[in-house]
Amino acid sequence: MAGAALWIAAAIAAQAEPAMWVVRDHDSTIYLIGTVHVLRPEMVWNSEKVMKAIGESTELWLEVLEAEEAMAVAPLIQKLGVDMEKPLSKKLNAKQKARLAKVAGTFGIPVASLEPMKPWVVATMLTVLQVQKAGYDAKSGVERVLQTQAEKEGDKVVGLETLEEQVGFFAGLSDAEQIAFLEQTLEDAEEGVALLDRLAKAWSEGDVDTITRVVVDELKREAPNVYDKLLVQRNIRWAQKVQQLLHGSGVHQIAVGAGHLAGRDSLQAQLAKRGIKAERF
Repeated sequence: MAGAALWIAAAIAAQAEPAMWVVRDHDSTIYLIGTVHVLRPEMVWNSEKVMKAIGESTELWLEVLEAEEAMAVAPLIQKLGVDMEKPLSKKLNAKQKARLAKVAGTFGIPVASLEPMKPWVVATMLTVLQVQKAGYDAKSGVERVLQTQAEKEGDKVVGLETLEEQVGFFAGLSDAEQIAFLEQTLEDAEEGVALLDRLAKAWSEGDVDTITRVVVDELKREAPNVYDKLLVQRNIRWAQKVQQLLHGSGVHQIAVGAGHLAGRDSLQAQLAKRGIKAERF
């Protein structure tokens, strides 16, 4: 997803009806739901369709299980997100540095403190700070709620990726790709809460067209290589996983960021290339 939307969308105090799809064969049912990783606590989103999928499923697949565990993230950031030889300011042009200083200043962050960080780390950090400042809470995020309910029901909870793999996707971007990602994040930060509210409304109404236009198409246009690595290639791998699940039996629920279920290169589109139909649920 573009900038902040790679990690979050927002929420409004209303009953949500998020977009869902279902894949079926003679002995398997797989529900697909687009998620937002951070929500305002007052958001009510567990609609009848969502609860039906939760109740029927015996296995929940998330992008990654331990993504919100700070103790697990910190060593990976230290390992993959620090560049002591070439400081951040040496990677940015004057316009980019000025833009970064302006956005960082809104959070009271001295630009000098960002110098050892790679651009992708700065981008993700600013995203987290932005949504926290706006009142969003990881404890209310869709994945957290789904996992809590699944564990309560005794369902198996599985990660599509490990945390190290997921961090590695960002760390594996070239300097140019990381800077493009950072620029997109800075642009999103300048739009502020208005952008988050727009995404909130789209997610809560199952408005996939808006998510496609605001998140997916924008990232593809502004940072095509980042789009390919963070969205398309992961959707291809996940489509293979869905195909493998269909070879077995049972009811599964797969919950991934809403941007992965939107656009021409979505998970559903990758499934269609394999002859697997995902129907709107």
